[in-house]
Amino acid sequence: MFTDEEVDYLESQHLARLGTVDSDGQVDVSPVGFEFDGEAFYVSSFKMDMSHKGVNVADGNRLVSLVVDDLASTDPWLPRGIKIHGVADFVERDTPTSMARGDRHIRIRPVRSWSFGILAAAFQHGKWTPTKRTWPTPD
Repeated sequence: MFTDEEVDYLESQHLARLGTVDSDGQVDVSPVGFEFDGEAFYVSSFKMDMSHKGVNVADGNRLVSLVVDDLASTDPWLPRGIKIHGVADFVERDTPTSMARGDRHIRIRPVRSWSFGILAAAFQHGKWTPTKRTWPTPD
């Protein structure tokens, strides 16, 4: 559902921030590497079951946020990125680019996304102007 320009942007990036929520309602945000296969995002970790993000998703807190962003320029200030609200679960993956081959990965299937600074300027006339999309609800 992303445009070709947005997919190119995602493929050019190596770092994202993943927000999960623990059983007490505390938000935890972690910098993560990610992969995108055209439909879902994948986050891996050497000890996924012991990480905050892994424990939070395993505890049933499956609603997550993922942000991939950078600055195209600082002069002028040109932020760009993609923000995703999604549903997380675990999958086993073994791909050549995985950081932890054969380990459990968190799969994030988008429900809503906002793209900014990729298809058009993130701010126009002093107002944030993202492209918002609603995705099909994951199973």
